[in-house]
Amino acid sequence: MLSHQEMSDRFEIQDLVYRYAELIDGKQFEQLRDIFTVDAHVDYSAMGGGVGNLEETIQFLQASLTTKLFPNTQHLNANVQITVDGDSATGRVMCFNPMEMSLPGGKTQTFFLGLWYLDEYRRTDHGWRISRREEVKSWVFNTPDFMTL
Repeated sequence: MLSHQEMSDRFEIQDLVYRYAELIDGKQFEQLRDIFTVDAHVDYSAMGGGVGNLEETIQFLQASLTTKLFPNTQHLNANVQITVDGDSATGRVMCFNPMEMSLPGGKTQTFFLGLWYLDEYRRTDHGWRISRREEVKSWVFNTPDFMTL
């Protein structure tokens, strides 16, 4: 049976995971500092993205997920599996990610990504934060011909 603290920890981490998706889809990348630890490591390489610390990740997202290039995205998180061990935790989160991409000539193409986030979380003075996030590719559908994922 879970204690009240364990339930609270899991709910707080789950809310953190959902807030991350909200910030990414809202292109509010600067606010990711409220989601990640200062020393976080983020690895988006499985889906063609960058690898780096928090500041490098924010810069990568600002440069790559622009409204002009990706007018609409959704990061739908499910199957949130969390294991808490004191002030640290690990998680595996399913993400279904439709992306609308702008193409030449004013056209757009919607494609879909299926991936997992493998996370490490740490309790801080400001609550739970993601200290490590790695994307693991599951599948892709309808990506533009020039994209290799």
